[in-house]
Amino acid sequence: MALHFLDYDPDDIDVRVAELLTATSDSADPLLHPKVSEALQILRQHLNMDVAFVSQFSGGKRTFRVVESDPNVTLVVAGQSDPLEKAWCQYVVDGRLPGFIEDGREVSKAGQAPEVAFDIGTHLSTPVVLNNGEVYGTLCCFSQQVQKDVTPLDLRRLQIAAKVLADDLQRAGMGRSLELQPVEPSDASKGKPWRFS
Repeated sequence: MALHFLDYDPDDIDVRVAELLTATSDSADPLLHPKVSEALQILRQHLNMDVAFVSQFSGGKRTFRVVESDPNVTLVVAGQSDPLEKAWCQYVVDGRLPGFIEDGREVSKAGQAPEVAFDIGTHLSTPVVLNNGEVYGTLCCFSQQVQKDVTPLDLRRLQIAAKVLADDLQRAGMGRSLELQPVEPSDASKGKPWRFS
């Protein structure tokens, strides 16, 4: 029989994700640590989503910093960027969309969200907010199909993970001092999904 102190269960998904993300705090850029991808994979698989990612907002663009996708899905890739005004993430940060959307197709049909090149079924998004109140970007996940088992409680799970990420970024002195530049086609072909300035 296992003993758990104060309801601590090391196999609980929230505990596993928090431990993985906290383990990145020694890295110069916490988002480059492989444990971030591992934490996103756990979240994505647990929620039965196609994609989970961390984005950064800078210079009017959203850049996908870390992307964890189902092996058969290549809807977004790390280093890819697009204008903020075309990003569901920005709509969530602005309060124009809720953080939990059970069926994104309904939102799209109603014209409440920017058009995207693929279907979005269930969508979860939460800002990654630094200690000074500045929005670094978002932690999001989505599926092309509606996932009826995903609930607003799962959004809370993402919010907790986003807070841990924000704390790691703050400790690493990242904040806004690290700026990503969109990739040039020649950089992408050399295996450099983004570059720092």
